[in-house]
Amino acid sequence: LLVVQEALRKIITTLAVKNEEIQSFIYSLKQMLLNVEANSAKVQEDLEAEFQSLFSVLEELKEGMLMKIKQDRASRTYELQNQLTACTRALESSEELLETANQTLQAMDSEDFPQAAKQIKDGVTMAPAFRLSLKAKVSDNMSHLMVDFAQERQMLQALKFLPVPSAPVIDLTESLVADNCVTLVWHMPDEDSKIDHYVLEYRRTNFEGPPRLKEDQPWMVIEGIRQTEYTLTGLKFDMKYMNFRVKACNKAVAGEFSEPVTLETPAFMFRLDASTSHQNLRVDDLSVEWDAMGGKVQDMKAREKDGKGRTASPINSPRGTPSPKRMPSGRGGRDRFTAESYTVLGDTLIDGGEHYWEVRYEPDSKAFGVGVAYRSLGRFEQLGKTAASWCLHVNNWLQVSFMAKHANKVKVLDAPVPDCLGVHCDFHQGLLSFYNARTKQVLHTFKTRFTQPLLPAFTVWCGSFQVTTGLQVPSSVRCLQKRGSATSSSNTSLT
Repeated sequence: LLVVQEALRKIITTLAVKNEEIQSFIYSLKQMLLNVEANSAKVQEDLEAEFQSLFSVLEELKEGMLMKIKQDRASRTYELQNQLTACTRALESSEELLETANQTLQAMDSEDFPQAAKQIKDGVTMAPAFRLSLKAKVSDNMSHLMVDFAQERQMLQALKFLPVPSAPVIDLTESLVADNCVTLVWHMPDEDSKIDHYVLEYRRTNFEGPPRLKEDQPWMVIEGIRQTEYTLTGLKFDMKYMNFRVKACNKAVAGEFSEPVTLETPAFMFRLDASTSHQNLRVDDLSVEWDAMGGKVQDMKAREKDGKGRTASPINSPRGTPSPKRMPSGRGGRDRFTAESYTVLGDTLIDGGEHYWEVRYEPDSKAFGVGVAYRSLGRFEQLGKTAASWCLHVNNWLQVSFMAKHANKVKVLDAPVPDCLGVHCDFHQGLLSFYNARTKQVLHTFKTRFTQPLLPAFTVWCGSFQVTTGLQVPSSVRCLQKRGSATSSSNTSLT
């Protein structure tokens, strides 16, 4: 009996679920019926508006052409009427002269005949009939105002509802990733003159290969593109790849998206390791401010008060999967740098390849330095004063100085101090170059052989700075490196 009851319950449950599905489907069908009514009314209204617009154009064209015919008719009528009036007057004058001449001939015996004959002769000589042109001034042919709408009629008869545009095809061979810009090029598989614009969507990702259906990053949308290519500028490549897709739209409807593509966006992305900074530095992701009251200590106390108790290290950051080159969080504690070594390091090792980043510092900073260092940099050591670090240093204390420093050797730089510096590190070539980030002018180049992995390194006293990462090596920097620079120098030139 229990078995039968259980089987019956299952049957009832299955039936109840099926009933819910049917009810839901009925509701969906009713909603679709309402949508069909509403949508058909809308497209009918749009169609009538389009035809009314076409009628208006034709009516306007017709009015213009009729006006042209009326003007031409009035002009010709005026010319012909004037010519007719002149001819009529000349004819009347000639007839009067003829009558006078006949009467004079009949009175040949009169004494006044010679005088009358002379008057007739003079009258004939000056008669208007001899000054008239007996050719019409204008033609009565109006055929130049005829129209032939045969071709237009064929076009109108060929009118159809707008087709759904085909999906574009992205040309990977024509697309380009360089200088933190992406140029995407596509084409239509079929010619379609009705396309009004394109919609491009893109998103960042850390996954190679075909784009995944589900992704943490949302699609970013760019609408109203009129050409079959588009360039995204000023990007920050904080993830390894970007997905792209594009669709074509006519006035009525959008087509399907193209097959999405994935482009690699190689760039050097790091953050500042707040856990290893000097206690007087207040670190906020990629911004640093020197605080005489102990900015780092205050930040840590604030976190503890909020119940967080964690640093701004990327290991705790929700942004993506940490790189294996990222330094472990908390290494060395808050006294990683102390005394007058107001230093903070990046959190990602450089052990190969080419990398580029930029840093903007406040011009009123008393002292500022940017460069690279080995992990072995001592906690009391200052950038450029040991063999484990290379840097450019700006000193605004007492007098302004701008210098390159390594192993406690200094070279004063004869160049204006830019407010934004670019750093280019080619690990295998042993090149560390500094640039004016705006003009890409080379300020100094260290040539050496790096024997250990490097970390981006910064120092600031009585000031602040902000780092920009996720940047590719600019094309101009690559070209300058290939050609070499007259301003570059080796370590041995530092004195």
